[in-house]
Amino acid sequence: MIDQPHADQPQADHRRLGRELDIFDSDPLIGAGLPFWLPGGAAARYEIESYLRELERRAGYQFVYSPVIGKRALYEKSGHWQHFADDMFPPMRLSADDEFELRPAMCPHHALIFASRPRSYRDLPVRIAENGGQYRAERSGVLGGLSRVRAMSLNDAHNFCSVDGVNAEIGEVLALIREAHAAIGIQGAGFRLSRRRDSNKYAGSPEIWRQAEGMLRVALDAAGVDYVEAPGEAAFYGPKIDVQVVDPVERESTISTIQLDFHQPAQFDLSYADGSGGRSRPVMIHRSLVGSMERLFAYLIEAHGGAFPVWYSPVQVAVVPVSDGQAGAAAEFERAAVVAGLRVDVAAEGSMGARVRAAALRKIPYVAVIGAREAADCRVALRLRDGRQLDSIPVADALGLIAGVVADRSRELLPG
Repeated sequence: MIDQPHADQPQADHRRLGRELDIFDSDPLIGAGLPFWLPGGAAARYEIESYLRELERRAGYQFVYSPVIGKRALYEKSGHWQHFADDMFPPMRLSADDEFELRPAMCPHHALIFASRPRSYRDLPVRIAENGGQYRAERSGVLGGLSRVRAMSLNDAHNFCSVDGVNAEIGEVLALIREAHAAIGIQGAGFRLSRRRDSNKYAGSPEIWRQAEGMLRVALDAAGVDYVEAPGEAAFYGPKIDVQVVDPVERESTISTIQLDFHQPAQFDLSYADGSGGRSRPVMIHRSLVGSMERLFAYLIEAHGGAFPVWYSPVQVAVVPVSDGQAGAAAEFERAAVVAGLRVDVAAEGSMGARVRAAALRKIPYVAVIGAREAADCRVALRLRDGRQLDSIPVADALGLIAGVVADRSRELLPG
């Protein structure tokens, strides 16, 4: 189902491009705010998720899976029920004493994972990561494409550390955010310190909030970044650092967050054996390097105009045989490309010009044209997405060129 672009949608609107490029779609039978990922979008998302997982693994994160539902009592303990209920789906009541909720956040589950084993100061920091589902009962009037949804998959982690370790831990997270953004092609627009404003919508004492906000200021200053302060934009359990981006029509949104939480460790009575032989309470740092996959791709589609870097392009090379006589050579190229780890599509229907134009409209980085001469010599002529054309080269060299650009996660189409 392809939506027609509205008159007020910008040229790079992700709702239009995402459907035209087979990245995502939706259906009323599934419901508003519940898009599904098409094969092209799933391939691109898989590449980014795999990259992030390896980046986090090398940074000492441990990966978990946790249920997408929990008892209402879990969210009462965490504070979500008291402070976030308007954004949660109604309870699923199995019996008078058994109510379950679709989770609005993963932090309560990760707190219990921390508590499931004895912990020592020697274990800290404990970094628990999960790319998991979260659910928000967004009103239908605010839903839009991938940018505002009711079911999201969040690149999430919760880092448990000592109070003295907070600044170093936040510094490492900021460095990871920078590295991830540079690789994926996210252009940050600035940092925001989201603080508490006097209100009963926040949990914890003003003293704890002042301490937490002060720690985030120290971490931001140590990182040497400029930031603005935003009273009233904090999470209910603690202040946060928001990394902002701006889309092509100058709308600002948050793409990454670092949140400092003293509240939930106290609620769940988390502790570790400290160096003096006693018990100490950890601090919980909520962090997401790129936010949800949905909001991330809404931004990426618009920021790149659908022309993703080669390493996470849905299709990396289209094969265009000039005539039916080169169908066998095209199939051989396709098999070799798959073995090389590339995503490839053979375009055999229609005139050659129409097939090349179709590949350009799909933002495919490379078109491998195979005529009679190329087929006879096991060569291809590469046409690049930006209009450049290369002389015919051996198939192995063409695949090596593309695979090298992918391996480098380069934004360019040719090696530097």
